[in-house]
Amino acid sequence: MESLGIVRKIDETGRIVLPKDFRRRLGLEANADAVELFADGDQIIIRKYAPGCIFCGTVGETFEFCGQRVCKECSAKLNEVVRLQTR
Repeated sequence: MESLGIVRKIDETGRIVLPKDFRRRLGLEANADAVELFADGDQIIIRKYAPGCIFCGTVGETFEFCGQRVCKECSAKLNEVVRLQTR
């Protein structure tokens, strides 16, 4: 993990501001992108939110179907279930 040497204080309501250079580096656009927060021991990890498959959670190689993200593997499993049901 790369240290950026950026230190920010937490305000009275628990907020922090992500510096413009940091947002630009991650391609985060105000009012358009979201971030996810994770706890790993005493570390907080912030990453750009990428919706994953509604069935398995996979983030890579998903497509939208009826307003939901589905990965190729789960799509293939669904196709097999539908094929078996229509016999």
